[in-house]
Formats: sequence, structure tokens, C-alpha cells
Amino acid sequence: MAVVAERRLALLGGGFSTDNDGLLDDWLLDQVRTPRPRVCFVPTASGDAPAYVEQFLAAYQSRSCEPSVLQLFRRELDDDALRTFLLSQDVVYVGGGNTANLLAVWRAHGVDRVLREAFERGTLLCGISAGANCWAEGSHTDSFGPLTHLPDGLGLLSGSVCPHYDSEAGRRASYQAAVATRVLPGGWAVEDGVGALFTDGQLTDSVTRAPQACLYRVTPDGDSSVKERALEQAMPCRLLVEAHQPTPPA
Repeated sequence: MAVVAERRLALLGGGFSTDNDGLLDDWLLDQVRTPRPRVCFVPTASGDAPAYVEQFLAAYQSRSCEPSVLQLFRRELDDDALRTFLLSQDVVYVGGGNTANLLAVWRAHGVDRVLREAFERGTLLCGISAGANCWAEGSHTDSFGPLTHLPDGLGLLSGSVCPHYDSEAGRRASYQAAVATRVLPGGWAVEDGVGALFTDGQLTDSVTRAPQACLYRVTPDGDSSVKERALEQAMPCRLLVEAHQPTPPA
């Protein structure tokens, strides 16, 4: 009988571009069952910003993995080579930036189709900010300037995603309003410092590098007597600690 690959996604509220301790990056690599995973960084949402690429390479070249970068604004691979390259990766890590632009560029180059195929084959897809938004059916974004809802995404994760839930003014209230009025489906609100792993559509691990940071499930209130209100449920998160630190008592 053929073995069906697990379909896995990780939403990141931090990592090499925002944190100095590397805890979320280490946690991410721990999810891959190979000694030296191939990790491809996709910085499309930032317009392939050179400084962002350098940050990634500096962080991952020192780890036990094989890092690479897929740049689309200076694309060098034809369609067949691009597909082969992406399907050879163990992890595809999508950077932050503009979610709407990211989706448009991917579709123009056919990257969205290849990532679906990679997902079905077991590649771990992940990302921060726009790189977390893109996997869901919809998201909360500032792609158009003011905070708003974007009912668009690859739909590999059911529902919606809101990044920076605790760190950007107006995020919490605006996302809850979008879910309450059902312009976005219920979904996941990610505070900075959090990592959330989904396996076959189900939350299977949630961690945080900051004791106060949390992952939330946000859904419309099912009470018919209450109009336009969202419910917010905090999900348990394991606290990540640096290797030289003792694990806090349970």
C-alpha cells in the first residue's frame, strides 16, 4: 500500500528576521525528519529584498541544513527547472511583506500550483507575516495600506490567518470585526513569538519563545442573540528555551 504523505504547514510569529535566539528556527528544523533538510527561502512578498535574503542565509548556513533562495524578480529557472527545484525541498519558508503582491506574483509564475504539489508530497510549508497569510483561505493584512481583510489565499489551510495579533495597533479589533461580520472565515491569530504546526489541517503543535505570547482561535459568536461578535480562544503553547537553559518545571 502506498504511503500517503502528511500535509504540513507552520505559521510563524518570528524567526531569523526578528529574533536573536533562533528558537523558532530550531523548532522549525526539528519538524523535518532528515539530518540535513533542504530549506528554500522565498522572499517574494518583500520584492526579493537583498538584505532579507542575506539575513536568511546568515541564519541558516550556520545550521544543519542546506539553505537556498528562490527569487522571482530576477528569475533564472524555466518552468520545469523551477518545479524540480521546489519539489526537491524539505521546507519552503516564505518571508514577510505584501500578501496581495505575493499571491499575484506567484500566480503569474505558476509557483502557487507547484507549492500545492509540494504540499501534497509532504514538503513542510511555512512563513512569517505575509508568508503565514498566504496558505489560508483569507487573511488580515495591510497590503493595501490600512488594515483590512483579504478573502484570497492558496486555501491549503482552512479559514483565515491574522499575524502580528499583539504587536500592531488595531490588529486584534480589526481581525475580530472581520470574523464577527463573516467577511473573513474564523481562523488563527498569531502573536509575535509563536509557532503553530498544522498536520492534515489540524493543529498538532503550538510553541512560543515568549511566555506572554499566544496563539488564538477566533470564530464568530454562534449565539443568535449576539450580533457581530467574535469569540477568542487561547490555545496552549509550549515554551521554547535555549539549549543551555533548564526546562521550566511543569
